[in-house]
Amino acid sequence: MTRILTLLNQKNHYLEKFYALNEKELSNFLVGNFDSIESFYETREKILGIIKYIDNEIDKVQVEEVNLNSPTLNMMKRKISESFKVKNLYVEKIVQQDVEILSCIESAKNSIIRELQQLNRGKKAVGGYKSKNYAPNLDEEF
Repeated sequence: MTRILTLLNQKNHYLEKFYALNEKELSNFLVGNFDSIESFYETREKILGIIKYIDNEIDKVQVEEVNLNSPTLNMMKRKISESFKVKNLYVEKIVQQDVEILSCIESAKNSIIRELQQLNRGKKAVGGYKSKNYAPNLDEEF
């Protein structure tokens, strides 16, 4: 049981790191700074890989035989329950952050699309004012 609790606490630690990373980058995205988006996604993937590994380790752990009425078991159950509450809190916050991050990215994408459309309209307008180039024929006599 202690192994499971240790793994759950480690998982919460990495969820906290994931949350902190999102929080930092979200503040950049809100002001239109997307310079570090690639490293942001790479770091997120690494943290998710660690969390997946911890989940696999939790699945492998076999609960040792313990006295079901022992006070230690009740304490462990309470700690595990608290750990799950912390995990759920982080997961909810991370989902909210991801919605905000996607909103920032979508807004920036739409802004870029509008700029490109305006640029294309401007090119067409300028193209309408071009004068035809009449070069004199060099073979003609004066």
